[in-house]
Amino acid sequence: MLALLRPAIALSVFFLLLTGLAYPLAITGAAQIMFPFQSNGSQLTSNGAFVGSALIGQGWAADIYFHSRPSAVKYDASNSSGSNLGPSSKTLIAAVAANAATLGGSNIPVDLVTASGSGLDPDISPAGALFQAARVARARNISEDRVRQLIAANTQGPELGILGEPHVNVLELNLALDALKP
Repeated sequence: MLALLRPAIALSVFFLLLTGLAYPLAITGAAQIMFPFQSNGSQLTSNGAFVGSALIGQGWAADIYFHSRPSAVKYDASNSSGSNLGPSSKTLIAAVAANAATLGGSNIPVDLVTASGSGLDPDISPAGALFQAARVARARNISEDRVRQLIAANTQGPELGILGEPHVNVLELNLALDALKP
């Protein structure tokens, strides 16, 4: 019996060390070498201080900043999920109407009044950024043309030229705004 048990235990320990320790360490090491920015959470800094991740949306309330999409989880990354409300949901319709009323105006881009599937989308559409350009320019006392140039400079195209839609990372755009000389 011990002759059969010893190889089973030895193989179990071997595969535990291989798949539970060696493989994760090798993949983590390779990721650190090949993709250091991404493997460390795509962290963005300003003046040497951590300000957030390019992958996780944040709430912005001040008029001097571009605002993110509404969040179903109040931008709490530990509780990422959508609202799971369907298009016929009265709760969703009321939330969209309230968000639209807060923004005022008409022809509001849909991403400014609806939450993303994760509730933490860091990006808005170029149309969503342009919709906010006048407010940000007025609050910062700079020309709207300068703000539009900044939006254009921070608009990223589809991945590989074909996957997805053009988008603007709100955190990166707001950091670029803060870097402007008064």
